Amino acid sequence: MSFTDDLRGIGAPVWEATLDHPMVRRLGEGTLDEEPFRYWVRQDYVYLIEYSRVFAHGAASAPDLERMGTFAELLDSTINTEMDLHREYAADFGIDEDELEATEPSPTTRAYTDLLVRTADEGTFGDLVAALLPCMWGFNVTGQRLAERGVPDHDRYAEWIETYSGEEFTELTTWCKDLMDDVAAEASERDRERYRDLFRTSARYEYEFWDAAWRQERWSV
Repeated sequence: MSFTDDLRGIGAPVWEATLDHPMVRRLGEGTLDEEPFRYWVRQDYVYLIEYSRVFAHGAASAPDLERMGTFAELLDSTINTEMDLHREYAADFGIDEDELEATEPSPTTRAYTDLLVRTADEGTFGDLVAALLPCMWGFNVTGQRLAERGVPDHDRYAEWIETYSGEEFTELTTWCKDLMDDVAAEASERDRERYRDLFRTSARYEYEFWDAAWRQERWSV
């Protein structure tokens, strides 16, 4: 059994809970009120900025040129392509660039991105990969499962499902899973246990990110 097979057992209950969450369920049905999704779009923009920092750390800490190059490419594509696409997607929901830039991270977004950046900054390369993987894997599973149920009539929600269930994102997820297996194969059991803990925590934050959008979470004071 590969290490990511082990991680699948950790992630599966979280992914099932995610698919059963009212926001995700209604997204798949095309019946989700757009206001929680606008919240999600704004918070995801903030997330992408910090996500890019993790890729930068990955390029700096990668143990070889091939992995260094891949992380550098991911950093470049996130900053110069994905964020532009996110701005265009946000505009479809009536969110302009100024509003995106002015978005304050919610408590959940702040906690999750702090975990990712701190892990990338203070942890090992393997720690970084373990903390990063649930974002890709969880979205891919969610997109694929929703696609299996049938793409909704709502064009913008259908686009979300098609993006995260599609071949390009699936290939990215597979790359990160393979990388995790490669790193874990050379790690001690103590390191692998730390990877499991990081994976579990990030997977839980992925669920909490959806829930925060559903509740349109705000700082209390």
